[in-house]
Amino acid sequence: MTTFSVGDHVSWNSEAGRVSGVITRVHTSDTEYKGHMRRCTPDDPQYEIQSDTTDHVAMHKGAALTKLR
Repeated sequence: MTTFSVGDHVSWNSEAGRVSGVITRVHTSDTEYKGHMRRCTPDDPQYEIQSDTTDHVAMHKGAALTKLR
């Protein structure tokens, strides 16, 4: 599985199509996000990502992300 770090530029698929952004936080323990508990572990973290084009912040597991150059 690919791991990502803060500052990595990534893309993911959303309802609006392909979106890109920069990772701002890596969560390695369970955390509440937008009113829902997100399950995170050091072996399966979730990544908080700031969109390149909007002020939207998303959280995804690494399997949903593709690293960009």
